[in-house]
Amino acid sequence: MNSEIIETDVIVIGAGAAGMMCARVASMRGRRVTIIDHSKKIGEKIRISGGGRCNFTNLYSTHENFLSQNPHFCKSALSRFTPQDFLALVESHNIKWHEKCVHPNAKGQLFCDEKSWQIIDMLRSECEQNGTIFKLETSIQSIEKQEDSFLITTESDTYRTQSLVVACGGLSIPKIGATGFGYDIAKQFGLNIIPTRAALVPLTFDEELLSKTKELSGISVDAKVHAGKGSFAEGLLFTHKGLSGPSILQVSSYWHDNTAVTVDMLPSEQIEDVLKKAKNDSPKKQIQNIIAQYLPQRLADMITDTHNVTGKNMADLSDKTITALAQNINAWQIIPNGTEGYRTAEVTIGGVDTKELSSQTMEARKVSGLYFIGEVVDVTGHLGGHNFQWAWASGHAAGQAV
Repeated sequence: MNSEIIETDVIVIGAGAAGMMCARVASMRGRRVTIIDHSKKIGEKIRISGGGRCNFTNLYSTHENFLSQNPHFCKSALSRFTPQDFLALVESHNIKWHEKCVHPNAKGQLFCDEKSWQIIDMLRSECEQNGTIFKLETSIQSIEKQEDSFLITTESDTYRTQSLVVACGGLSIPKIGATGFGYDIAKQFGLNIIPTRAALVPLTFDEELLSKTKELSGISVDAKVHAGKGSFAEGLLFTHKGLSGPSILQVSSYWHDNTAVTVDMLPSEQIEDVLKKAKNDSPKKQIQNIIAQYLPQRLADMITDTHNVTGKNMADLSDKTITALAQNINAWQIIPNGTEGYRTAEVTIGGVDTKELSSQTMEARKVSGLYFIGEVVDVTGHLGGHNFQWAWASGHAAGQAV
């Protein structure tokens, strides 16, 4: 180990979206910046996002697209570095992009025309051209606060830095290197942590519910889904474990264990009115075939099987049965037994308590020179580019202050 202490102005822990944005801004101000990351590659979440094309921001991102114990905390940073600001940076590097609208309720999502590595290369070049040093495959062994600096010890070097920025993300997707190291640092310095859980993640069913739905794996419908204070109308996908698709990923951030999720599988129709009309107009038609005019046949069969009416004519159904069938379609209530967890979660909800941080600078209120940015903070965005926008905005805010 090198016994000489390396002096620097800023150390950023984490070579992801927030960390590189912070390093870029700080180094542009003339600060000496070193990024330390235990991984072999930088920007892995950027690389895998958006199917490899990186959903790098959302044109309509506002504080309303974020969850936090303090929903106002993110306003300051988001207002000072907007989606248009990041888009201008992308365009300055001649990166071609497009807006992808997979659903009328999911507008404003911007993607690279080519590959997500373009965003990674852009950030790295922006950092390096201003002198930022990257130390990859480097694990931090200890962090010590001195009077007006921090002493950072790795397996090979010791650094003294005025500012320490924690940008090492949350617990989601451990296979690309996610750990709880950022929370450990926060705890070391006495900062409160909001309990964490997987978010933007598929929901899973118990065996009893799966016995009814697993044959539907691969079927998708437009649905309106409610859980807690969350309500989203986008695509829903049946899986061999439960439910996924954008509407489910969105609502998973609002769902808590042992609580119900309500699914409207046909938000465009009040199916009870449709079925009662069909009973009068087409009394000899079978119920599953009427429902199959609006939903996939396998799903229609599952619903009628559940109510033991498959094969029955409309004329044979009581109004009570029709109401129950309609409830199963327009307000299907389920209680998931869990989620697929951090393995497939796009983000981690919870993290460093925003009460501990300045919303202007991301600096810890009781530890001068210590900053937390990006996913490690208790600010979690909706699906569709919002979490990257928080990374850019929080990184920019800290980069101006360190």
